[in-house]
Amino acid sequence: MSTHHAAKPGFLGRYVFSTDHKVIGLQYLITGVLMAFIGGYLAYVFRMQLAFPGNSIPGFGELVPQQYNTFVTMHGTIMIFWVAMPVLLAGFGNLLIPLMVGTEDMAFPTLNMLSYWVFFLSTVVLLGSFFVPGSAFAGGWTAYPPLSADGYVGTPFWDGLGGHLWILAVALEFVAFLMGGINFLVTTINMRAPGMKWRRMPIILWMLVIAVLTFVFAVGPLIAGAVMLLLDRTLHTGFYNPAAGGDPILFQHLFWFFGHPEVYVLLLPSLGIICEIISVFSRKPLFGYRAILYSTIVAGVLSFVVWAHHQFIAGIDPRMSSFFSITTIMISIPFAIVIFACIATLWRGSIRLTTPMLFALGAIAEFLIGGVTGIYLGSSALDIYAHDTYFVVAHFHYTLIPVVFFGGLAGIYFWFPKFVGRTTNELLGKVHFWLTTISFNCAFLPLFILGIAGQHRRVFDYSAFPSLMAGELTMLRQIATYAVIVMLAAQILFVVNVVISFLRGPKAENNPWQANTLEWSVASPPPHGNFDPYPAVYRGAYEYSAPGRSEDWWPQDAP
Repeated sequence: MSTHHAAKPGFLGRYVFSTDHKVIGLQYLITGVLMAFIGGYLAYVFRMQLAFPGNSIPGFGELVPQQYNTFVTMHGTIMIFWVAMPVLLAGFGNLLIPLMVGTEDMAFPTLNMLSYWVFFLSTVVLLGSFFVPGSAFAGGWTAYPPLSADGYVGTPFWDGLGGHLWILAVALEFVAFLMGGINFLVTTINMRAPGMKWRRMPIILWMLVIAVLTFVFAVGPLIAGAVMLLLDRTLHTGFYNPAAGGDPILFQHLFWFFGHPEVYVLLLPSLGIICEIISVFSRKPLFGYRAILYSTIVAGVLSFVVWAHHQFIAGIDPRMSSFFSITTIMISIPFAIVIFACIATLWRGSIRLTTPMLFALGAIAEFLIGGVTGIYLGSSALDIYAHDTYFVVAHFHYTLIPVVFFGGLAGIYFWFPKFVGRTTNELLGKVHFWLTTISFNCAFLPLFILGIAGQHRRVFDYSAFPSLMAGELTMLRQIATYAVIVMLAAQILFVVNVVISFLRGPKAENNPWQANTLEWSVASPPPHGNFDPYPAVYRGAYEYSAPGRSEDWWPQDAP
């Protein structure tokens, strides 16, 4: 059956206000990568302050306490909401879903285009908050009252405008991802190619669908909490003001009811990328497809009953502490199953250590450190001591950086030939991997030691605490800071590789990795409309090294 596609749009319609899912996916990816450099610069500035307090910072100048709070707040906000979500969820979701299910575009292309531009507007609002009178938001990326509630002292509306814009930007971003999520779900459910049964879908599609469902069910309470916070700040309603009968702890519950499922909203697409890459470059079927699928569903459900481990020292009933400790430890089980399935896929495989494979393996290795330390923090007894120390900061970064950066970079290197039509430089890619891996560990392993030593986060200058200014602790802070600088500098290699490869890299074959999923059956880059004719699917996505075949791959659309 031949398909009919609309005429190709002009320049603006094709590259700016495009309804093509591929262009929209690249727009999300590019925006997320650019925001990552802004977030990285903020991290450089406040890490230099921690390592060398009171000194002028090269490339910035002298940092004052209010700026420090602002930079820490905006770093966390940008990296979670404006880097991780647009890259892993919106970027890869837009690029892959229509091609992997075998259709020409998203179910609602115009809504898809609108979702990106609402997201872009949220980016402008967030960055604009740096330039309004007063200060950008400085209440922490979690926005806990009373730190985030300027309105309690009767200030006029225009005071604290940076905080108002922060809340508006977050709200706009959530609207954008809700619009995108609708497209992801409807496209995957209703527009699969003939023969693309649910259990023939690549595992990354399942991960994206479950991530979207988790986001949709979790985001409502935080939207309500943010509206109440904005009303407290502007109309002095007092939802979180104890003097007016409110409760600041309420916001913590509303935030983390969304915030902890949000971790898995980011983790699941990354795990999907890793599973795809490991299967391709070990030339073996993905081990335990059904076990991974069921574990992912269980993890999505459990993610809604772990949030209060963030309130272990906020006055929670000890009986509830025991419940949330148990659920927190339980949720490690489904992810352990996924990781062990990846390791089993590697077992006795014909492994090729390409750049995507290195980043995928690195993501697993580093994420294990984050997962294991999370089990410790899931114990309310240990959390009473470690809460708000740099042990938590280290754990958090060992959970998210492998997911966001290692997993995201693995996906970019893997699908770059498909969507750009050129191959990246393998030598530059591997140097980029090793510099990133070594510097990442040198930056965040010392923070575990600093946290156990009692160093608390959200402190501008540790010289006021003599016990934390011991020579070995000061040295660890400086090592971590130098390593952060190296890690940020290493990303320049990534940019150079991408730009040079885009301009004059070797032309890519349609299927350079000899993979099975449907996106590799079309031209590189995919044409307008993707498929002509529509494909038919005959098998699952992981038929590698099948007995009796001369090739060690078996495309899904090969009869």
